[in-house]
Amino acid sequence: MKDLLAFKLQPGRRFVIGVPFLWLLVFFVLPCLILLRISITDMGSGVDPFAPLIASADGVWRFVLKYDNYVAIFWDASTGFGLTIYMDAYATSLKYAFFTTLLCLLIGYPFAYFIARSKPCIRPSLLMLVMLPFWTSFLLRVYAWKGILADQGVINNALMALGLINQPIQMLYNDISMLVGMTYVYLPFMVLPLYATLVKMDLSLLEAAHDLGASPWQAFWLITVPLSKAGIISGAMLVFIPSIGEFVIPSLLGGAENIMIGRVVWDEMFSSNNWPRASALAVVMIVLILFPLALYYHYSAKPSSPSGEKGKA
Repeated sequence: MKDLLAFKLQPGRRFVIGVPFLWLLVFFVLPCLILLRISITDMGSGVDPFAPLIASADGVWRFVLKYDNYVAIFWDASTGFGLTIYMDAYATSLKYAFFTTLLCLLIGYPFAYFIARSKPCIRPSLLMLVMLPFWTSFLLRVYAWKGILADQGVINNALMALGLINQPIQMLYNDISMLVGMTYVYLPFMVLPLYATLVKMDLSLLEAAHDLGASPWQAFWLITVPLSKAGIISGAMLVFIPSIGEFVIPSLLGGAENIMIGRVVWDEMFSSNNWPRASALAVVMIVLILFPLALYYHYSAKPSSPSGEKGKA
């Protein structure tokens, strides 16, 4: 009877599992394959990024593949290996993504902790305040920060009105404006996973720690932080991954020296009309993102150490 019931439920299970896989295939795998195909296309003197990869010469068919787009990312004849403008853009993107993630964690953890420890009746209102910026256009929010940080913006005008400064402080088109804009935009992506983890924590563990003589700081560092590790990792990835390919914020708030890889890809594709080079840059960026993700999921999926279980037995 159980086997018959399992057989009847099998088509439903296949459908439920198949829909997400189909979605990933159509909207992730297929676009990545298209990027990979364009990245090795030899456009020659033409403008077709989908030029044939197989050509006939004297009746002999051969592949026409161009790998120079990948070589140019890592090698420049004048500077050598790893000193190209593309590698510099990758390094800049990783730097800003790292510091944005760190700032979001330092600011977002207290927010999430406060919401998780607040009264259940006001938690929905606090969460709504966290998600409220999403009700406004992303572009408008970035432009708002441009007006706030400008030489004649809100902050400088307020400081000069109070007599604290005599001339405007340069806060736009530098590292400060970049980090402020990116931290503001991606902060909710850190707060929400942390809240989801902290709100489910068993508070009796903290009570037990206090009964055993632990100070509030020791209880927080030894119990709360380790138990919220899943939320920290999830929030960090939700912030770090999109921050690497950010395009709008560097274009509006960043200076000429704050060139991130998203801007470089846009310039190669639409200014230089070099679709293969832009696609190669995008493929390398995807690999850089997927590699740490694969390592994380590989090690997080491992069960507890068998030796430890045997030792306990």
